[in-house]
Amino acid sequence: MAKQDFAESTIKGQQRLLEVINQHIGKIPVHEIKAMDILKVCRIYEKEGKLETAKKVKVKCGQILRYSVSVGFCERDVTQDLKGAITPPKVTHMAALVEPKDFALLLNDIDHYEGSIITRYALRIAPLVFVRPGELRHAKWQDIDLEKGLWSYTPPKTKSKTGVQHIVPLSTQVIHLLSELAQITKAKSEYVFPATTSSLKPMSENTINQALRRLGYTSEQACGHGFRASARTILEEVLEFPIELIEQQLAHQVKDMHGRAYNRTKHLEKRKEMMQRWADYCDELKI
Repeated sequence: MAKQDFAESTIKGQQRLLEVINQHIGKIPVHEIKAMDILKVCRIYEKEGKLETAKKVKVKCGQILRYSVSVGFCERDVTQDLKGAITPPKVTHMAALVEPKDFALLLNDIDHYEGSIITRYALRIAPLVFVRPGELRHAKWQDIDLEKGLWSYTPPKTKSKTGVQHIVPLSTQVIHLLSELAQITKAKSEYVFPATTSSLKPMSENTINQALRRLGYTSEQACGHGFRASARTILEEVLEFPIELIEQQLAHQVKDMHGRAYNRTKHLEKRKEMMQRWADYCDELKI
C-alpha cells in the first residue's frame, strides 16, 4: 500500500486489520485456510458487538485470498462461502444539524468558543467550506490563493482513484478569516491549522469534535463531518441550489449523462456564487 496514495488514518486502519488477521490465522498456510477459519475470527468481533470490524476482517481476507489465487498460492477465495454468514453492521449517519434554526444556534455557539485560537478559526471556517475534517486539518498554505479566493488540493479519499484536484471557492468571509490566521500560523508552519504541540504536524483529528463537546453538543448532535450534511441539506432544500453543484462542491464523484466525471473546473463560477451565498446565509442565520 503506497503511503502517498492514502490518508494516514486509512493506512493505520489497514495495518491494524492485518495484525488482527495475522494474530488469529497468520500461521495457517494460505492454501489450507478454510472458510470456517475466517468465520471464527469474525465471530470473535461479532460477540463483542464490533460488527464493522467483523465485516472488515472478511473483506480483507477476501482481498488477500484473491491476490493469492492470482499468484498461484491457493485455488480459490473461500470467503465467497461466507455470504450471509456475518451479521451486517447497522448503517449510521454522521451527526448533523440540518434544521436552519438548530444550525443557527451552532453557528452562534461557535462564534463564542473560547478555546485555542487556532481551533477557534478552524471551527469558524469548517461550516463555511464544508470539506471533510481530514482535508481541513491537512490544509496547507501553499494550496491557498487568497487573491484569487481559491483553495486547490487533492482529497486523500480520491487521490488513489482519480488524482483529480478539488477546488474550494473561498467566500469573502473565509478569505478574511484566513488572512487573520495567516498572521498567526503561516510563518511557522506549512499547515493552516498546525497542532498545538508541534507546528510540523496538522491539528489533531479529534480537535474539532472535542471543541463541539466543550460547546455542549453530544456526539449524536454534531461532529466535524456533520457540517457537510448541514450544508448539503440547507443548500438544496432552503437555498434551492442544484444538487449537481452541491455534490461537486462536496467532492463527490459527479458524472455527466455519458458517465464521464465532470472536470474539476466545471461550473466553477456558479460554485463561487453558491459558496458566497452560503457564507452570507450563515451570517444571516446568526442575526
